[in-house]
Amino acid sequence: MNTFSFAKPASPDWEGLLVCLKRSGAPKRVHHIELFLDPEVQDAVCSRFSLLDGLSEDDPAHPYRKQIALQSYLGYDYIRCGAENVAFQFNQLPTADTATSLTRSSGRMYIDENRGPITSWEEFERYPWPTRETITTKALEWYENNLPDNMCIIAGGGFGHFAEYLSWLMGYTTLCTALFEQRDLVQAIYKKVLEQDIYVASLMVQFDKVKALWGSDDMGYKGGPLLSPGDMREFVLPGHKALAAIAHDAGRPYLLHSCGKLDLLMDDLIHDVRIDAKHSFEDVIEDVVAAKARYGGHIALLGGIDVDFLCRATPEETRLRTREVLEKCQHGGGYCLGTGNSVANYIPLENYLAMLDEGRKFGS
Repeated sequence: MNTFSFAKPASPDWEGLLVCLKRSGAPKRVHHIELFLDPEVQDAVCSRFSLLDGLSEDDPAHPYRKQIALQSYLGYDYIRCGAENVAFQFNQLPTADTATSLTRSSGRMYIDENRGPITSWEEFERYPWPTRETITTKALEWYENNLPDNMCIIAGGGFGHFAEYLSWLMGYTTLCTALFEQRDLVQAIYKKVLEQDIYVASLMVQFDKVKALWGSDDMGYKGGPLLSPGDMREFVLPGHKALAAIAHDAGRPYLLHSCGKLDLLMDDLIHDVRIDAKHSFEDVIEDVVAAKARYGGHIALLGGIDVDFLCRATPEETRLRTREVLEKCQHGGGYCLGTGNSVANYIPLENYLAMLDEGRKFGS
């Protein structure tokens, strides 16, 4: 039986979200943000709170209407959406899903880090690169015409994955070797990814309801960047700089999701790439409170309620941690509440809802 209820109703306010992201004033309330919610979490929330009542699955726009119902109910000011048919093909391997409550019956896929589909010039030439002719903006077009006036689009998904795509297309092991033996091949792959990303980003900022671009690119691990700072400055950071420039020229902020310890790159990201906000934090690397104190004078900080903590904590511990973070990060703007990474299906749903509820209650 569902006994949970939010303390306050949610009312989207994309203009307030932009004020917070741009650090252009004190927010009137806590704004929530997530990179994504796993499909199992989305379905569980929709079922639990009867969010799809009155919506027909026969409606071609049902997936879009579902996202509006879900995002607005949970208190988000935006829909995260991007261009379609932009995906690259990678070597993926299956594994079972170990989530205990919202298990993915089909299992999960992970990247073969040893060998990707491109390890030589011959494979580069044979690779089925996406083409501009296949890229579509069907979802963006629908939201542009049907999104409620108090919600916006944060464009993300299939762009901004420079470090990831290099390691996924080559395999991380192959990439590390190629940086010594085949740098021209690494450069060629990077240029292919960059060309598509520039085209996709330029498409997305043409939509009026797209109010920010969100690049996603895991650049590091617990100890530091996945590649040397020099290689990052040659094959990764210029791509994000180009996307940030497209966003800024169109009057939109550029948000960056990146996992890992990036101390060696943060000065580049802030002052050269010119990101407006940083997402993804782990307590074992640097908790979001410390990051806010360190970087909050330059960029907004997003999320940061550690995923490992959320998996192990009780709802009351989650509420306490959320209040502590908001007390230290909310004042003056430049902070949005959310998990440290994404709402994975192995995070207890009660903890996720408790985090959201504390955000709604804070300062009321």
